[in-house]
Amino acid sequence: MSFLSLGSDELAAQHRLQQENYSQLKAKGLSLDLTRGKPAPEQLDLSNGLLALPGEGDYLDGNGTDTRNYGGGNGLPELRAIFGELLGIPAPNLIAANNASLSLMHDVIVYSLLHGNVDSPRPWRQESTLKFLCPAPGYDRHFAITESFGIEMIPIPLREDGPDVDLIEELVAADPAIKGMWTVPVFSNPTGTVYSWEVARRLVQMNTAAPDFRLFWDNAYAVHTLTHDFVRNVDLLGLAETAGHPNRPLIFASTSKITFAGAGVSFLGGSLANIAWYLQHAGKRSIGPDKVNQLRHLRFFGDAEGVKLHMQKHQQILAPKFQLALEILDDRLSESKIASWSEPKGGYFISLDVLDGTAKRTVALAKEAGIALTEAGPRSRIETTQTTRTFVWHPRFRRWRQLAPPLTAWRPARC
Repeated sequence: MSFLSLGSDELAAQHRLQQENYSQLKAKGLSLDLTRGKPAPEQLDLSNGLLALPGEGDYLDGNGTDTRNYGGGNGLPELRAIFGELLGIPAPNLIAANNASLSLMHDVIVYSLLHGNVDSPRPWRQESTLKFLCPAPGYDRHFAITESFGIEMIPIPLREDGPDVDLIEELVAADPAIKGMWTVPVFSNPTGTVYSWEVARRLVQMNTAAPDFRLFWDNAYAVHTLTHDFVRNVDLLGLAETAGHPNRPLIFASTSKITFAGAGVSFLGGSLANIAWYLQHAGKRSIGPDKVNQLRHLRFFGDAEGVKLHMQKHQQILAPKFQLALEILDDRLSESKIASWSEPKGGYFISLDVLDGTAKRTVALAKEAGIALTEAGPRSRIETTQTTRTFVWHPRFRRWRQLAPPLTAWRPARC
């Protein structure tokens, strides 16, 4: 029965019932943190073989480079070849860096502010206004970077095949202050959206008033499938080259949710001009990345197929948890018509939409019951209806016995 069709007396009765259910939930004394997409311990255990690698006496890469020493700002060629194959990027157009791709994104913004990029007429800091396009709902840490530098953020509705490109094309053609756009093109955080080839093509082909507009293509979940199939990554650099905007895309990725979240390898892909620009500035702050860790990952995976086999082990752990989460959401909420949710084929998130104006209260009630959820809506100055009705569910961190209590807390649906 839909709650939207109930009369006042029926709603009052349901309110009393749900208050009783909520009191029972609070009495359980739960203490669960579901706020971030942290890999579960059993997922981290999948990569414990890294702890013994590369091994004593194993420190040379395939070219004979001593990974213990300085230099090698591009990262190990063999590891770049593996992830270049997975990401659809030629190895010369890919940098392998330290553990956090977020650091690469942050540095690109900083270098652009201080120096401008290869297409900038002047450093970004000399512009009177800076703006970024932000598909919403989106990744809060993306928004935190631009917000921290006072960059105005413009929300863009996210559809089933990606962001609203019609709106994007209109905005960037008219406003030279729009310097970039955040994207998570595969299993987008938090909706699980996969950008279509057509959306990708239009994003690199469109005319922009800013000659130095940059597409921040965060391919964080490129191989993070919940099925037995992997998404084929778009040849974004090839599309951009064909469109006459070779420097527009900056592609980011990492092994953070592949191996160890705090001890992985990050990647930056782009045109050769963009790669040279980045290394020129990055070389001032570091003489090179942790190549021993890169060699460790190279030995662990062996080749691109090794990465895929490893990700299927993650899938075997994650897919049943997501399935349980979706089954309980359907059982508890589908009939009431007061919520809808994503059913992702990959990634790390389920996005739950409740009635307008109720998401923040829902998160607060969950917190009072000992269940910490991601803050409702993007944590930034982006103002859309998403901030009052959307929040994110992370089912992967909890063990099986811990999944049921927070999920069955969603009791209002059954009449």
